[in-house]
Amino acid sequence: MNLRSPRAPLGVTLGLVLGVLTGCKSTPRGPAPEPSSSSPAAPASAPAAGIGSASPQAAASSVTDTLPTSAGPVTLTPIHHGTLAFGFQGKTLVVDPWTSAPPGALPKADLVLLTDLHPDHFDPAALELVRKDGTVLVVPEVLRAKLQGAKVLKNGERTTELGIEIEAVPMYNLKRGPEAGKLYHDKGRGNGYVLGFADKRVYVSGDTECIDEMKALERIDLALVCMNLPFTMTPEEAASCVSAFKPKVVIPYHYRGSDLSVFSRALSAVDGVEVRVRDFYPAGASKQ
Repeated sequence: MNLRSPRAPLGVTLGLVLGVLTGCKSTPRGPAPEPSSSSPAAPASAPAAGIGSASPQAAASSVTDTLPTSAGPVTLTPIHHGTLAFGFQGKTLVVDPWTSAPPGALPKADLVLLTDLHPDHFDPAALELVRKDGTVLVVPEVLRAKLQGAKVLKNGERTTELGIEIEAVPMYNLKRGPEAGKLYHDKGRGNGYVLGFADKRVYVSGDTECIDEMKALERIDLALVCMNLPFTMTPEEAASCVSAFKPKVVIPYHYRGSDLSVFSRALSAVDGVEVRVRDFYPAGASKQ
């Protein structure tokens, strides 16, 4: 697939160059604003500009990635930690909005996906910032009682909202927990998601270790994969999982304190997988 680099919007001074194999391009994002607010981080209709990707040795970059689909482009904007935003057909989807994001970084959402009940994933104050009339919430079973009117999906269940196919997939710990006999994330409690944007499939891992269900994923065009201790997994473990299901592009997220160069190096010899490093801890974000 041939990729074109449209004209960068006003204020963008950085242009990076991406290989032409994956069909997923990226747009440099300006400096993050100072903390708090509800204005859009990247409107769903924002044009793509400046094609780019990060090399294994590159520092994390702040960009909006664009994935072409048969029904128009999908944009992905990193916001903070486990929080990110997708734009598709004029609609904005936000995953795990959190008030620790910089001010102005949380957009109003047409659709919100929550993965778990921990405060960096379920933040009622952040939900109030992103919600508007008609916002659709999709949540795991553990949040049913806390969010009346939300669409509840258990692992393995599916729905279609605003033209986006949503499949809830498992996310859980195998061995890590706060004490012996307890896990940070029990199987079945939270959701990862596989999202169908027309002919493209995007995976958002949620908080998980390298589980068999992740290894068994198929036909993933873009994957967002967590890694941080003690709550999820190491970069080496994350790379092992990614090498099993081989997404075309993988972007680490929810990676506070992790050495992303380890993840990138571990995947450098895996054919067909491009690693992109993006900045999920921008200036103005809370340190919590």
